[in-house]
Amino acid sequence: MIESAELELNDAGARIETGGTAAWIGETRELLKLAWPLVITQLAQMAIMTTDVIMLGRLGKEAMAGAALGNTVFFFTWLLGLGPTAAIAPMIAHILGASPNNRAGVRAVTRMGLWSVLLLWLPLATFLLFTNDVLLFFAQQPSLAAAAGRFVLPLCLGLPCSLGYQVLRNYAMALGKPNASLWVMAATIGFNALGDYALIFGHFGMPRLELFGSGIASACSYAFSFLAMIAIVFVIPTLRKYRIFRRFARPDWSKFAELFRLGMPIGLTMIFEASLFNTATLLMGTFGTASVAAHMIALNLASITFMVPLGVAMASTVRVGLAAGAGDLVGVRRAGSSALAVSTAFMSVSALVILVFRDQIAGLYIAQTAANADALALAAVFLQVAAAFQIFDGIQVTAALSLRGLKDAQMPMWIAGASYWLAGFPLCYGLGFGLAMKGLGVWIGLAFALFVAALCMCLRFYHLARER
Repeated sequence: MIESAELELNDAGARIETGGTAAWIGETRELLKLAWPLVITQLAQMAIMTTDVIMLGRLGKEAMAGAALGNTVFFFTWLLGLGPTAAIAPMIAHILGASPNNRAGVRAVTRMGLWSVLLLWLPLATFLLFTNDVLLFFAQQPSLAAAAGRFVLPLCLGLPCSLGYQVLRNYAMALGKPNASLWVMAATIGFNALGDYALIFGHFGMPRLELFGSGIASACSYAFSFLAMIAIVFVIPTLRKYRIFRRFARPDWSKFAELFRLGMPIGLTMIFEASLFNTATLLMGTFGTASVAAHMIALNLASITFMVPLGVAMASTVRVGLAAGAGDLVGVRRAGSSALAVSTAFMSVSALVILVFRDQIAGLYIAQTAANADALALAAVFLQVAAAFQIFDGIQVTAALSLRGLKDAQMPMWIAGASYWLAGFPLCYGLGFGLAMKGLGVWIGLAFALFVAALCMCLRFYHLARER
């Protein structure tokens, strides 16, 4: 067995071509080199959301609950447009794995990704205008539905900027330049915080707009991040040399079709998972304001820890895609396995921390007053379950995005649908309503869904990595 790792270097990183212990070390090193800026970028995005939650929490649990419901509708809509943008990274990785100097192919994929945003924006924004009606249809309290509608209204204009940023971010990631989006997100944190502070509470001479002001601040932050990312593309030589805006009006229908053929199942996979969690939020709304606020706290923290394996998984998409594009089965298995090991190790530690400090964590989100005592107590209970499903959550996303690197989108979509809606949702509903466990029952059902998804996604990845 050859113990040294021969490396083929390109803009997307080194492809490990031989086996042995050194190859595993080399793969893990390349994975982490690509993953750590992605992890920090994901955490920065969560910092923006957490800033919104904490500032709105100072207005009371009603404002927090309204924002939670509004974000539920917005996130679902955002995911509908995200699928084609998510297909950009594996498509570019396959192109570079097969032909590292194929600039025209990379440029066409990115250009068609921006076209997809323009195509989808208007119908998605139109849907957002009916947020209040959608929430009333799902039996939410009228006051909370109205609050959610006020919060979401400005986001209609921010939606295309958010999706456009994702296109450019995936382009930079596939070319091994994840730092680009990291610096943009770091600047956006400060921009959003100032916007929230000014528009929610009426500082710096601005009107006090509360929930509506938070929505305006978020929409402006999306625009800021997109424009900053465009500037970065023109500044960094590796990104500039592909000239992605050259002949922007020229179509490449084969790439456009592949974006949707690969991207729509990817989008549906994410929607199956996200819609279960969004439905859980709607179920919490039937249990009262305290349940919604507690659910928001636990879900926000679980989302923060989730950003680490998500960043690792995004790096795994590129690493697996490079190996797959070159026809290297051993490299595919090594890239996916390294990512799974890193994600599992981190989530094991985070589970322990959440379990030990759940009461203190809940107190960081909402003022510890008598009026909020019920929400704080429920949040501590939900956090115990969140600690339990940390490992499953990390494994399922890493395996799913490793499959994305193989351009395997159809089967993960069916796995996600079955795991979250045939296994998870019935348990959420049965425990929450049938056994009257309410919010705790819903969270147990979420944990079970993630366990089933993790198991099936891993089996699928190793099956394909062996056969291909």
